[in-house]
Amino acid sequence: MASQPITDALRQWIVTQASAGQTPQAVLKAMVDAGWQEDTAIAALEETLEGHLARTGTARAPAPELVVPVPRWPGPSEGIDAGDRRVRVLASLEKPRILVLEGFLSQDECDALVEQARPRLTRSETVQTQTGGSEVNDARTSEGMFFEVGEDALCRRVEARTAALMRWPLENGEALQVLRYGPGAQYLPHYDYFDLNEPGTPTILARGGQRVGTLICYLNTPAEGGGTVFPDVGLEVSAIKGNAVFFSYSRPLASSLTLHGGAPVVAGEKWVLTRWVRERAFG
Repeated sequence: MASQPITDALRQWIVTQASAGQTPQAVLKAMVDAGWQEDTAIAALEETLEGHLARTGTARAPAPELVVPVPRWPGPSEGIDAGDRRVRVLASLEKPRILVLEGFLSQDECDALVEQARPRLTRSETVQTQTGGSEVNDARTSEGMFFEVGEDALCRRVEARTAALMRWPLENGEALQVLRYGPGAQYLPHYDYFDLNEPGTPTILARGGQRVGTLICYLNTPAEGGGTVFPDVGLEVSAIKGNAVFFSYSRPLASSLTLHGGAPVVAGEKWVLTRWVRERAFG
């Protein structure tokens, strides 16, 4: 693809948008929507806004690209080393980086996690980016609970397996979360990263930085429905007991293509375990 030149007119347009109070993320989205290549748009923003900041102290460049977990997958004939087992890759995408994994959890581990979580379920909440807290959200019609980090031998084993698979520090992982979706329940498409434009985000980031990767594990196979959908890339991952889906996102932007959601459960119920990982140690 031919490179796009960064012209004086483009630089002036960026400065005008920044002076009008537009955030770097909003300006970047407008440029990408208008046909600019993302890498070129980011370079133009960084170059222009750094100079503008030096002169005025009012505008900051967009968030830099983050280092993300990168599971080592030698190829179709080999699985990924997850520490205490090798996990087979069923499907793979490069952009966004998505891996569909077979047998990340054993059948017995799935059953044990469900039984340990069942008596502790409450109505699921989502992160409240206005304040940095959490709240019940109509977009998420499930019940859920969090284990304590390292709560018991099973949690420690799953946490260690996740870290080994992602090749990411164990201490950067959030606590394991279990969710139950009954008939008709779903989680509307959303992003897992924290929006830098929201006032509560600095409070959230203080606990370990930005989220950079997600692992969703299926603890049962619903009778019908309940897959994980990625609308931007036309992918739906079936919810199959023991399997998992991993994806990462190096910038907190819609251009990460990691918009995803839990499709409605048509019949039966769906149980999932989720682990998010941060840039730094979580705590």
